[in-house]
Amino acid sequence: ELANARSRGIDFTSDAARRHLARRHRAEARFRSNGIISLAITAIFLLVLISDVVVKGVPAFWQHSLLLDIAVDPASVDPGGTRDAAAIARADFGRLIKDRLAALFPEVGTRAQRKLLNGLLSSGAADDLRRRILADPALIGKTIAMPALLSDDADLYLKGTGTGIAARSGEGVVTVSLLAEGRLALRSTAPDFAPALAAIKSELAARAQALEDEVKRLRGQGASAARLKATELESQARTLRARASAPIGAENLDGSLPSILAEVNGGLIKATEVTAAGLIGTPLLNVQSLEPSPAGAWRVLVYETPESARRITDQEIAWLEHLRAQGIVEGHFNTRFFTSGDSREPELAGIRGALVGSLFTLFVTIALCLPIGVAAAIYLEEFAPKNRVTEIIEVNINNLAAVPSIVFGLLGLALFLNAFGLPRSAAFVGGMVLALLVLPTIIIASRAALKAVPPSIRDAALAVGASHQQSVFHHVLPLAMPGIMTGTIIGMAHALGETAPLLMIGMVAFIVDIPSGITDSATVLPVQIYLWSDLPELAFRAKTAAAILVLLVFLFVMNGAAIVLRRHFERRW
Repeated sequence: ELANARSRGIDFTSDAARRHLARRHRAEARFRSNGIISLAITAIFLLVLISDVVVKGVPAFWQHSLLLDIAVDPASVDPGGTRDAAAIARADFGRLIKDRLAALFPEVGTRAQRKLLNGLLSSGAADDLRRRILADPALIGKTIAMPALLSDDADLYLKGTGTGIAARSGEGVVTVSLLAEGRLALRSTAPDFAPALAAIKSELAARAQALEDEVKRLRGQGASAARLKATELESQARTLRARASAPIGAENLDGSLPSILAEVNGGLIKATEVTAAGLIGTPLLNVQSLEPSPAGAWRVLVYETPESARRITDQEIAWLEHLRAQGIVEGHFNTRFFTSGDSREPELAGIRGALVGSLFTLFVTIALCLPIGVAAAIYLEEFAPKNRVTEIIEVNINNLAAVPSIVFGLLGLALFLNAFGLPRSAAFVGGMVLALLVLPTIIIASRAALKAVPPSIRDAALAVGASHQQSVFHHVLPLAMPGIMTGTIIGMAHALGETAPLLMIGMVAFIVDIPSGITDSATVLPVQIYLWSDLPELAFRAKTAAAILVLLVFLFVMNGAAIVLRRHFERRW
């Protein structure tokens, strides 16, 4: 071949030819490198995205409860002794749990404190106890170990999202003295509170600097309202700067600053005034004695996030830490996330309703679009005459595959709801809307699968006497089924992730009950994710990420099934 090329006058050996060949090799190397770099960047972005969702969503699969020994008092639960289920269901089980929790903190006496303590419990804790007693009435009159579900704020704190706690053992001997109005004063023989006090001074200096920067910005605007605001902020900045630069002395603390506490003699004291060697404060947990505490037997605690910047108070943190120290707090897998419907309370909300609604919707979708789509593909590819009408139909089918999904939602709203009067927010209507959305994809994929079957299969069937219809349905269609199934599964995965068309037909409604049929009000997983993402509670952010993980698992499974089915049934010619 080299001799033939040379005989035709093709140059391989000159310097110009070698330079040209080297340029081609460099261009190919650059192309390969660019492809590898592009794939690496894509993989990095995908890894970052999935990692972010996993990190935010994993906490939602874990939940905390209080393991309490609850005495099921017959006088409260079943005063008549009839063991009637209706009477038992009306009993105040929440009072039994709250009374047991209050017994762990006998110092809680005021109404406000009892309300704050009861706020650690979820409203669903009583429902769990009620269901257990209804399932086994023989437990009435006994003391049972019962996990009482914590509220979302308490659960988030125990997961580490409330505030960081910095602890430092005391190096001096601390004395405790009782002051007026129940306050306590602590005095250490060493400057044990100096680091915490220095941190407070640094925080004040940082806030003063932020206000001074804002003053400069406002004065640069020149407007009269901005100048007045700048004057006000400047006064605040001077006050903070004076507190920050003052010699290390007594500093008054409020909710806008990190909390300084002392854990001494079995109690916990929150500082309202702190010096380098002591503090004055109020007890969050009562001290057991006023005896001096030796070095190493007490600690200085700093709740790093200011109380005004978090949803849980110092008092609630003190109670939770006391319960955790007693071994009453337990963490467990959040089965409720998969067994419950939606709820206004984050710790009670689950995705079961959305999962069932998604299954019903996809069932209606595939029941409509699979036979219609495959039949249309067979007719257009095998039986339809090639004329102007079929060309227009094929062009419109291809165009429908690129139409924005919300257009199908508008069509469903106008046709199925307004014209036909079908029930709003029902899986039946949602399935029909998604069937319209997926139908072009299935038709196109099915036609491609039919076209991929070699013409020799048709010719061989016709040659042995089969009719055109027999050759299509007995020979061509079975060989095209792997491609058809692959296209169908990919289309259903597309439908599973759709939100916009379902919002238009009312599936954005708050659905608590689990749907029992395709005509019941329902929602789907993508819409549930959309609803949770718009809620202000922090716990719903984790629920949103967890629901996204579940949706991704479904999508991965469906796409994996498409690959497996194609490889299993695919035949090569």
